[in-house]
Amino acid sequence: MERHRISRRTILALGTITLSLVVLGFGAATPARAGLPPLIPREVIFGNPERTSPQLSPDGMYFTYLAPEEGVLNVWLRTVGMTDDRALTHDRGRGIRAYFWGQNNQRVLYIQDKDGDENWHVFSVDLAGGEPRDLTPFEKVQAQIVSVDPQFPDVILVGLNNRVPQLHDVYRVNIMTGESTLEAQNDMGSAAWVADNSLRVRIALLPTPDGGFGLLHRSAPDAEWKDLTKWGNEDAMTTAPFGFAADNSTLYMVSSVGANTAELRTYDVTTGQEKTVYSDPNYDVSNAMIHPTTHVLQAVAVNRDKEEWKVLDPSIEADFAALAKLHEGEFQVTGRDLADKTWLVVFSGDKGPAAFYSYDRASKKGTFLFTTRPKLEGLSLAEMRPVAYTSRDGMTVHGYLSLPPGVEPKNLPTVINVHGGPWYRDGWGYHPEAQWLANRGYACLQINFRGSTGYGKAFTNAGDREWGGNMQNDISDGVKWMLDQGYADPKRIAIYGGSYGGYAVLTGLTKTPELYACGVDIVGPSNLITFLNTIPPYWEPMKPLFYKRIGDPVKDEQMLKDRSPLFHIDAIRAPLLIGQGANDPRVNRAESLQIRDALQQAGKIVQYIEFPDEGHGFARPANRITFYAAAEKFLAEHIGGRFEPAAE
Repeated sequence: MERHRISRRTILALGTITLSLVVLGFGAATPARAGLPPLIPREVIFGNPERTSPQLSPDGMYFTYLAPEEGVLNVWLRTVGMTDDRALTHDRGRGIRAYFWGQNNQRVLYIQDKDGDENWHVFSVDLAGGEPRDLTPFEKVQAQIVSVDPQFPDVILVGLNNRVPQLHDVYRVNIMTGESTLEAQNDMGSAAWVADNSLRVRIALLPTPDGGFGLLHRSAPDAEWKDLTKWGNEDAMTTAPFGFAADNSTLYMVSSVGANTAELRTYDVTTGQEKTVYSDPNYDVSNAMIHPTTHVLQAVAVNRDKEEWKVLDPSIEADFAALAKLHEGEFQVTGRDLADKTWLVVFSGDKGPAAFYSYDRASKKGTFLFTTRPKLEGLSLAEMRPVAYTSRDGMTVHGYLSLPPGVEPKNLPTVINVHGGPWYRDGWGYHPEAQWLANRGYACLQINFRGSTGYGKAFTNAGDREWGGNMQNDISDGVKWMLDQGYADPKRIAIYGGSYGGYAVLTGLTKTPELYACGVDIVGPSNLITFLNTIPPYWEPMKPLFYKRIGDPVKDEQMLKDRSPLFHIDAIRAPLLIGQGANDPRVNRAESLQIRDALQQAGKIVQYIEFPDEGHGFARPANRITFYAAAEKFLAEHIGGRFEPAAE
C-alpha cells in the first residue's frame, strides 16, 4: 500500500515544495525548548532538493539530474566536462520524480500520472528538447516499465492494463516512434513479469489462491507457458525473481523457501537447480548490484541497523575499498556508463543531505558533484539511533530514535512516527520528518513493528491478520519503552503516520486512547472492509495475498469490523488531523471522509485537509507545504513543541 515499483532502474525522487524563505516564528518559551537550535524553515527540510537523482547516459557523454525549474522538479542535462546545464523537461504540475535514459543515448524517459491517480504514462524527450512524446497515450491506463536493455537501444518493454483493467499485458514500445506491439498477453493473471537479456518476457509471477506465488516460464516468445516453481503464503513477502544472468537460463532471486530470511539465490530454469549465493541468519537481503552488460552479480546488501554491502565480484573489491574512504556514511552505486569506466555514487548519513560523487574506476578517484540540500549543511541535526525493545509477548522489535539536539532527553513531547506499507521498514539515514520533529523539540520514535519486512519471514508473517492487533501492540509497547527510558512526557505523546501508518494512528486513538494527546493521519484506511472492497483494479490479482495478510471482507467481516477504527470512534478522546488526496487510488478518499463525518457528528475534535489534485501522498509543492504547516501547528497546540507560522 505504500510504494509502487516501476523497475529496478527507477530512481525515487524527493518531494516537491517551492523554496522560499519565510519569517521564523516561535511559540512561547518552555523549559524543554531552552537549548534547542534555531528553527529550520520547512522549505529547507521538505522543499525541492536543489539537485538530486543524477544519471549518466549509457555512452558516458551526458549527465542528467532532477532540479527545480520555476519551482517544479524537472530533468536537467549537462555535457560531461562542461557547464552547459539546461532544463530538458518543463513540467509545471506535480514534477518529475522518476526518469531513466533510453539506451540509444538520444532520449530521456520519465513517468507521470494525472493528479495522483497512478495511471502512469511513459514520456520520451529528445536531447534537443521539444515537446515530450507520450509513449502510452491511453486514458485511465497504468503503464509499468518491465525491462530496458542496451542491446535494444530503441525499444523498451512496458506493461499496460488497456485490455483488462485488472491485468497488465506487455508491449514492445519504440521510444523514437511510439510504435508498440504485443509481447505477452496476460491470460494467466500474472502480477509481474521478468524479461531475459534478449528482451524477451520469460517469467510470469502468478498469485496462488492461498496467498502464495508461482512462477510460469517459457523458453521463447512463441513457446507455451509452463509451471516452473511455486511457494506458499509464508514465503510470499520474502521471495521474488528479479533478473537473469548472461546465459538467460540462470534466474536471480531472493528466496526464503526453506530458510527464515530472504537469501540471494540462483535458479536454473532448465534443471530446477537452486543455489544460495549469500544469506544472513537474521536479516533479509535488501539490495544487489549487477553489472549492466555482463549481468554478473557483483555485490549484495543486507539492512541490519544500517545497510551493509558484501562484495561478491573480486573485480570491484578495490573500488568498494576506495569508496569507503571517499566520504562518510553509507554508500550505494546508483548508476554507471556501459563501458563501466564511471560510476555515480551516493553517500547518505543521518545528520545531513545526501552527497553525490562521480567515481573514476581507473584512477580510483571520486569527484564531488553536489549535495541534495546544501542549506542543511552545518545545521544542528538529530542523530538517528537504532534501538530495540521486547514486546509484551516476547518478540524483539527494532526501530530508530531521533532526539532533539541541545536539550536534556527527558520528559520530552514525543511523536510516534509509524511507517506505511505495512510490508516495508524504516531504515537508518537522513529522514526529513524525523529531523523536522526533532528540530521542533520532539522525540521521534520510528518502529519496525511485526509485519515489517527486512527481519526474516517469521517476523513479517507474525503480522498476518494482526492489523489493529499485535502490530498495534508493538507500537503501544514502543510508547511504554519511551516512558520507561524517561524520554517521553506521558501527557504529551502524539501518533503520526501515512497510509498503513495513518490506519495505525486511527487505531491508536481508538484502541489505546489513554496513550495519545493527539494524532495525525495521512491517507489512512478507517474501515478495513471498505478499504479492501475499493482497491484499484490492478491490485485484483493480489487479493488472495491481502485476504491472507489482512482478512477476507466476507469470511472475516466481524474481525475486520472489530479492527476498523470507524466503528470505535466513541473511544477517541484526542484531537485528530486528517490529510487526504482526492484522487488516491489506494486508500479511497471515502476512508477519510467517513471517519471525519462520524467524528464531527459525535462532537469530537477533527481537522480535515483535502487536496483536489493529489493522490496517495502530496507531491505538489504548495500542497505539501500547506499540510506540513498545518501539522506542526496542530502538534504544537496539543503537545507543546515549536512551530513556524504559515506564510501569509
